[in-house]
Amino acid sequence: MPSSVDGDVPEQRIVEAAAVLPDFGGVTGWAGLRWEGGIWFDGLTPDGESRLPITLATGYSDVRRQPGIEISQERLGQPDLTISDGLRVTLAVRSICFEMRYAASKREAAVQLDMTAYSDLVSIEEVALYALAYSGSTGIPQCRDALGLADENSWSPWETRMRLIWVLDAGFPRPLCNVPVFDRFGQHIGTPDLLDPAAGVVGEYDGALHLEHSQRRHDRGREEAFRRVGLEYFTMMRGDSLNREAMARRMDEARRRALFRSEASRDWTLDLPRWWIPTMTVEQRRNLDAAQRERLLRLRRRTP
Repeated sequence: MPSSVDGDVPEQRIVEAAAVLPDFGGVTGWAGLRWEGGIWFDGLTPDGESRLPITLATGYSDVRRQPGIEISQERLGQPDLTISDGLRVTLAVRSICFEMRYAASKREAAVQLDMTAYSDLVSIEEVALYALAYSGSTGIPQCRDALGLADENSWSPWETRMRLIWVLDAGFPRPLCNVPVFDRFGQHIGTPDLLDPAAGVVGEYDGALHLEHSQRRHDRGREEAFRRVGLEYFTMMRGDSLNREAMARRMDEARRRALFRSEASRDWTLDLPRWWIPTMTVEQRRNLDAAQRERLLRLRRRTP
C-alpha cells in the first residue's frame, strides 16, 4: 500500500483483510459490523490500547493466517453472506452473534449487542431468533445469557457497562435507558442515561467530553433540573468501571437518598406529549423517514 494510506483507519484495515478472502466467505465480527455502519466498532480493545484482529468467515475453505487476521471455519451458508458497498460480509445478525459468542464475558457480549442496536443493524429479537437456530454453535449459551441484559437504547458502551453494574453488582431492578423525562406541564427536563423510575434515581456517564468547561456547565444545569423535580442523581466516569464494587456502593448510596415517590405525587413524568416522536427501540428508529432520522437522531449519530 502507498505510504500515504493510514493503516489505523478501521475501514482500511477491513479492506486489506478482505483481499485475503477465498471465493466463498465474508468479513465477520466487529469488522463486518463496522463496515455495515456500526460506528462504535473501532477495532480496538475497550481500553483503546490494542488492535483487535479482523475475522474472516470462510466456512471450510483453507486460508493462510496472517498478522491481524483470524480465520473462522465454522459452518457458513450462502444465506449468511451479503455484499455491502462492494465488500463481502456476513449478515449483521451473524456478525454480532459471532462477537457475542466469543466475547470475554456475558457483560461484554451485552455491550456488543447494545452497540449494534445503537446503529439499528439488528434488534434484540432478531438476534434471539438467529441464536435459536444455531443452538449447537460454540458460545451460544453466553450469547443467550447476554440477550437478557441488552437494551436497544443505550448510547455508548460505557453507558451499558454502568447499567450492568447497577443490575449485576448493585442488584437493583433493571433501569430505563435514555428515556425522556418531562415535568407536569409537558416540558422536556432531560433524557438521562439511566433512570430508576420506582426510586427516582438518575445515573449519568461522564466521558472525556464532559470534562470540557462548557460541557461541565451544561451537565450542572441538567443535574439541577433533575433535582428540582425530586430526582436523585449520580455520575460514573470511565475509571469507575474498573472498581465495580465501589461504584455499586455509590449507586446504593444514591438509591438510599432517593424519595421513592408514588407516580401520582411526582413532579416529573415519563408520559410522552402528543408531539413527541419516540425513538427508543430499533423498530421505532427504522420507521422514521429520512428527515426525521436527521432531526431526531442527530446527536446519537455523532462519531464517537
